Amino acid sequence: MQTMSPKVPDESTVDFTLCPRFEQTFSFLGKKWNGLIIDVLLHEGPQRFRDLARKVPRCSDRVLVERLKELEANGVIVRRTFQDNALIEYELTQKGQEFKDIMAAVHAWSDKWYCPTETNQK
Repeated sequence: MQTMSPKVPDESTVDFTLCPRFEQTFSFLGKKWNGLIIDVLLHEGPQRFRDLARKVPRCSDRVLVERLKELEANGVIVRRTFQDNALIEYELTQKGQEFKDIMAAVHAWSDKWYCPTETNQK
């Protein structure tokens, strides 16, 4: 009769338990409009609220305000108020700028694999 020794985990085995940081990042980026707002700021630079609202037209002003506050609270954007207080701009921080390669990869993947016929028309 053969005796079975306990299986020793292979050191090259990857632990796929969900890392809290990974989960938070995907939750943050996956929140409706966050990715698009970041993308606009990456490509267009600093934007006034009305310009962002025009470039993200399906997002209500109320939700856009919420998302901008959340992005600011997470250190991804900075809200700049100029001396006359009539001009307020939103700009990516260094932390926000570091989404550049990630967003480029998402665009490349979607250009290659996304099929427009699979669109959920809600």
